[in-house]
Amino acid sequence: MNKLNSLIFVLFSLALGQNNLELGIKNYNERAKNSNGVRADSKPIDSAIGYFERAIKIKEHELEAGVFLLKCYYFKGKHVADSDKDRKSIYNLGKALAEKLIIIYPESAAIRYWYLVNLGSWAEVYGTLAAAREGVADIMREQSKKIIDIDPYYENGGGYFMLGAVHLKSPKIPFFLSWPDNKKAVDYLTKAFNTGQRTPSQTVYLARALKKTGNKKEAKQLLLDLIDNPLNENRIVEDRDQKYIAENLIKEWG
Repeated sequence: MNKLNSLIFVLFSLALGQNNLELGIKNYNERAKNSNGVRADSKPIDSAIGYFERAIKIKEHELEAGVFLLKCYYFKGKHVADSDKDRKSIYNLGKALAEKLIIIYPESAAIRYWYLVNLGSWAEVYGTLAAAREGVADIMREQSKKIIDIDPYYENGGGYFMLGAVHLKSPKIPFFLSWPDNKKAVDYLTKAFNTGQRTPSQTVYLARALKKTGNKKEAKQLLLDLIDNPLNENRIVEDRDQKYIAENLIKEWG
């Protein structure tokens, strides 16, 4: 292959990769199409995954396609998968991809953040013992701090949110896991809540943390405000899910 042919091949590959990336983003943005409650139709997200899996093979698109793939894996596991077996398979893909990309792009707050989103979901579906064996809580605390160092504003204070969430959800185990602290959870989740645009997930987690530390009235008011707010058209399924959680928590707390 002469130099001209090589150049043509490179330009063609880049153009094809860009096209796959754009089509992937288009399908990802349509992920709520034909959704029912918190359940989404598999077609848009599966199509997005297919495009991003092709785009990621082009080095110039690897980072952006990788971030979108992690978003897709999380959404599919959360809102499309019908069984824990399927969720495990999907979150394993996200976990493995993120662990690979972190090595290649250590300064990417986005890769680290969506790694934690998939890892946290992986831990939920695999259970407490598997999460403990993998050291999930320590990984999430360490990676959250790195996200804050790289970009404290990413995903509306996503590093603070993840750090607060892991303090809130991790069990305190003497001599093994001594650092989880509900008051620190409130502090970090409040920082996230006050950074950028407040999200339903931030609101629900902060309300849970406040309830755990004895601030039930404030916690309930946060949830009531969330329920009254309109859905964000860019994340209809995700926001609908958080509203359902908020409604159930209010009933549970009385």
